[in-house]
Amino acid sequence: MSCPVCGKAVAAEYRPFCSRRCADVDLGRWLTESYRIPAEDVDLPSEEDDPPKAH
Repeated sequence: MSCPVCGKAVAAEYRPFCSRRCADVDLGRWLTESYRIPAEDVDLPSEEDDPPKAH
């Protein structure tokens, strides 16, 4: 297994990273929202698309 940040061999103490530095780099990426899950935009119905309401 290799470190997901730099590709070096994993250290048991910092698994899945090779060092504290790479673990901190990964945490920083999460905190700055650098990691994103791809998703498709969903079209929400607008008020114009709603059927008329019966009174």
